[in-house]
Amino acid sequence: MKTIPKKILYSVKYQLLRFYHAYKSWAWYYKILTWVLTILSLHFLYFFYLMLFFPPITATQFGSLVSGHGLNREYVCLKNISSNAVLAVMGAEDQLFAEHYGFDLESIEKAMEYNKRKPKKMRGASTISQQVAKNVFLWQGRSWVRKGLEVYFTLMIETLWSKKRIIEMYLNIAEMGDGVFGIQAASKKYFNKDAKYLSREEAAKIAACLPNPKRYKVKPVSPYVSFRIPWIMQQMDQIEPDEDIQLLLKKAYVR
Repeated sequence: MKTIPKKILYSVKYQLLRFYHAYKSWAWYYKILTWVLTILSLHFLYFFYLMLFFPPITATQFGSLVSGHGLNREYVCLKNISSNAVLAVMGAEDQLFAEHYGFDLESIEKAMEYNKRKPKKMRGASTISQQVAKNVFLWQGRSWVRKGLEVYFTLMIETLWSKKRIIEMYLNIAEMGDGVFGIQAASKKYFNKDAKYLSREEAAKIAACLPNPKRYKVKPVSPYVSFRIPWIMQQMDQIEPDEDIQLLLKKAYVR
């Protein structure tokens, strides 16, 4: 019986070892790829989930809960929110909401110039879309990492969601008082009524606290809120006839 030469045995063994190490290496890459694809799939599924439903809880809401400020919220559909509230938050926070694609470049440029002059008193230029991206998917803060992620999530929601859905989400998850989230909870707390019955002045009062709802109070009305109310109501009157805003309102309240 002939024996297999050692040279051939070593060659076969060497090839098997190479195959084994290559397999281990590719198995590791496959695991990484599987994890990445799984995370991306869940990521997109959550985006589509939020097209139909509201988030179970946001990072800001969770922070309010664990810090002792409580969590007062009540999600409602846009058809159950007064159009006065829509106009008020757009007038106060983002007058070009119906037109832009997530970012107000002119406001960003002005804010950057202001912040260079007064670095100790920073001014933001976040659109409603950016605020939704931050409040739904991210955490509070000013780091470049968070800002970069905010840009990504803003582009995603502007691509996948309608303007109607974005404003509906904003009016339900924005903090509108200490531990108060959403226009329905705010309306009940401050005016003892549902959000669909808010008057223009009441909606403007709530919108006036949005830059810093823990500092600026609706009840009792803080000086800043009192100062902002007539200005916001004036902006509401100015933007309401706009064609893009009228189209948005028509889509929002179609029966």
